[in-house]
Amino acid sequence: MPDEKEITIYDIAKHLNISATTVSRGLKNHPTINKNTRKRIFAAAKELGYRSNMFASSLRSKKTYTLGVIVHRLNSYFVATVLAGMEDVANRAGYNLIISHSLESAEKEIANAHTMFNKRVDGLLVSLAYDTENIAHFEPFFKKGIPVVFFDRIYDHKESTSVVIDNFRAAYDITNHLIDNGCSRIMHIGGNLLRNVYADRLRGYKQALQDHKIKFDEKLLFISKLNEEAGTEAAKLILKMGGKQPDAVFSANDAAAVYCMKKLKEAGIRIPEDIAFAGFNNDPISKIIEPNLTTVNYSGYDMGEAAVTSLINHLNGISNVKTTNSIILRSELIIRESSSKNKSL
Repeated sequence: MPDEKEITIYDIAKHLNISATTVSRGLKNHPTINKNTRKRIFAAAKELGYRSNMFASSLRSKKTYTLGVIVHRLNSYFVATVLAGMEDVANRAGYNLIISHSLESAEKEIANAHTMFNKRVDGLLVSLAYDTENIAHFEPFFKKGIPVVFFDRIYDHKESTSVVIDNFRAAYDITNHLIDNGCSRIMHIGGNLLRNVYADRLRGYKQALQDHKIKFDEKLLFISKLNEEAGTEAAKLILKMGGKQPDAVFSANDAAAVYCMKKLKEAGIRIPEDIAFAGFNNDPISKIIEPNLTTVNYSGYDMGEAAVTSLINHLNGISNVKTTNSIILRSELIIRESSSKNKSL
């Protein structure tokens, strides 16, 4: 069966016995077209099944009013809140989002970037995949002058803006908190050090140890994918340490911390009496585990809002991503029962 003919403004014009120019202006709510005529045009467009040719319109204006978003995964509370912030700002400014996720794969991220480029997005927002080693796949955007804003998982580039928190300071503060609670043998469950967030959290952890004259022990560093399996594996490692078990664990995210706690509790380890715990991100899971997990809170919504605002300001000529290289948002340490050793003594 052949495809039905696409309805054009000429069909609407013929239907209403008016000019195509009047129809075109009416569909754009042009003030020279009176209100009643505009109503008739919109009613006819709906009746006939007219669809606006956004592609042709974008070729004329050289703008698509779409922003591309590449995130590392969608099944994350943090990412969901980031996208909510992005949607709110973009919609208010008349932009649509095209959202894709890399599934933590650099290869998929490269394919996503290629797709976004071909879709002619006006700008791009990116949180890098777990194993991305370079950003050569974003060079076509830089060469064309299409603004790129990295958020959370960033890559420093002179022609882009990054929206982050001070991961070094947050990790320093949380490690310092554990030390203040009498811990001196602190294990760190970290992520891939290619990513700024995990490299900076490791640096903050090490600096806090150094400032308290506690020697860093390589055996207490567990680099992982920071998922359920990683938390369980870290717990198994701790249980094998015998008398050399850590007296605290600082995980670079909440998920790994919670699953590590769960496994250790099943083995009879008391938290925080035997081992204190702290995570990062303030995911809802941090308030479900018993005892509730000490963590670092930072707003995904605010990060999404700041990233899109920065991008749209650039597109509107208000600011320049090349001169605003980084936007640092606030974070806060949330102390809960999992780390309060002093109260349990």
